[in-house]
Amino acid sequence: MANFKGHALPGTFFLLFGLWWSIKYPLRQMRRRERRHGDRENQRLTLLFKRIDLIEGALKIFFTFSGIMAEQFVPDGPHAHLYNDGWIKLMNWQHSTMYLFFGISGIVDVLSASSLPVPVGLDRLSLSLALFVEGFLFYFHVHNRPPLDKHIHSLLLVAVFGGSASTMLEVFKRDNPVLEIFRCSVAILQGTWFYQIGFVLYPLSGPEWDLEAHDNIMFITMCFCWHYAVAILIVGVIYGVVFWSSKWCIGRQMGDMELGLRKSTPSDPSSQKALLQESDEE
Repeated sequence: MANFKGHALPGTFFLLFGLWWSIKYPLRQMRRRERRHGDRENQRLTLLFKRIDLIEGALKIFFTFSGIMAEQFVPDGPHAHLYNDGWIKLMNWQHSTMYLFFGISGIVDVLSASSLPVPVGLDRLSLSLALFVEGFLFYFHVHNRPPLDKHIHSLLLVAVFGGSASTMLEVFKRDNPVLEIFRCSVAILQGTWFYQIGFVLYPLSGPEWDLEAHDNIMFITMCFCWHYAVAILIVGVIYGVVFWSSKWCIGRQMGDMELGLRKSTPSDPSSQKALLQESDEE
């Protein structure tokens, strides 16, 4: 992570998953609230979401494996060597450890989506632990660094530990829409803030930031709030689009069903017989 690309990689990871969760969880909530589905339709939707969770876990494993390989086998990386007359590239090892726990979370996701008897909530517990380990490592990651470097990483801990705490609550209050939306927002915040750290510490163009200036610390703090405001806006817009799209699809399905019933009524022998009996009685 000692360059812009190293911060862009986890930033992309969290941003993509935050955006995807912002679509998946509202859609699942809308489908769960809809009571018109039959048993076969409910089974089909359950199977579909299990397959989605399986793919999500596999992608999480792929991303984390790519992160570990990038940290270990870059030209100046430790190349899987930890000690040789002294510690070798401990920062890379810390990042690899962080990726490792997210990989474990992906494995648990895959197992939870399979037919194995995995305890309910274990996937949320593993994700919460992965986020906690990320924050724990970052807390001891920036000692003896310039003030702005320390501060911009400490702000990241707000999103990390906030996501860890809310995900732990999901272990006991599963499928809670408020907790799921909050996790989506802090995941997007983590993603955009990793990019912000990369732009501040390793600017691609323009002048370098003064890492000692207090004004820069004040601006970065305000900028963090802006990032979260944008994350909330993104989640809100996606939720609204999913809500109205789901309502439109359900309304269209009900209209097709009603139209089908109307078309089938005249050709129904029992209906025709009932109509004839009514006319005879009159």
